Amino acid sequence: ELGKRAPRWIRDNEVTMCMKCKEPFNALTRRRHHCRACGHVVCWKCSDYKAHLEYDGNKLNKVCKDCYHVIIGCTDSEEKKKKGILEIESAEVSGNSVICSFLQYMEKSKPWQKAWCVIPKQEALVLYMYGAPQDVKALATIPLLGYTVDDAPRSADLPHSFKLTQSKSVHSFAADNEELKQKWLKVIHLAVKGETPECQNELQVNS
Repeated sequence: ELGKRAPRWIRDNEVTMCMKCKEPFNALTRRRHHCRACGHVVCWKCSDYKAHLEYDGNKLNKVCKDCYHVIIGCTDSEEKKKKGILEIESAEVSGNSVICSFLQYMEKSKPWQKAWCVIPKQEALVLYMYGAPQDVKALATIPLLGYTVDDAPRSADLPHSFKLTQSKSVHSFAADNEELKQKWLKVIHLAVKGETPECQNELQVNS
C-alpha cells in the first residue's frame, strides 16, 4: 500500500527523535519533517529522497530512505543490524504491554522529567522509558528484578510518587493520580520478585 494511499501522519509532539536514524530533534540542526509515504517524523538527512506517489497523482514527494527503496524496488543491501536493547520502538511495545502510561521520573538529584513508561508483555520484568509514545529508541531500561519498592510519597508536591532502590541505584516515579500509581505498583511488586501478572489486560493505561 506504500505510496498508494495517504499515510497517517505521526504528530510532531509524539516523538523526540528521528524515527529513522534516532538522532534527537533540536530547534536548529534537527528539524522535523514528515515522510509523505509512511507518515513518520524524520530529520532532514533521512527525508532527503524523492519518489512518485500514486495517491498524489504520481507527483514527486519527499520520502524517507526506507520508503524510497521500497517504492523504487531497490533493496538495501545492508544487513539489518541486530537491535540493541534500547532500540525497540515504543509503539511496538506499548501496543503489547502489561502497562504503559506517562509518569514523572527522577534519577538521583536530577530534575523531574516526564517519560512514557512501558512494561512489555514479552519482557514483563523490564521497565522501558521513552521520551514520547512514538519514539523508536528507549532512553533507558530498568531490569526490575531485585529492586525494593518504597511507595511513600517524597513530597507534598508529588503525592502519588514511589521509589525503586537497589544498592546505590535509586529511581523515583510519580503518577498523575492515586489510581494510576496503584496500577503501576501492582505490576512492579510482582516484577521485583520475578513474577509476571496474569490479569495483564486490566492494566493497560494508555493515557
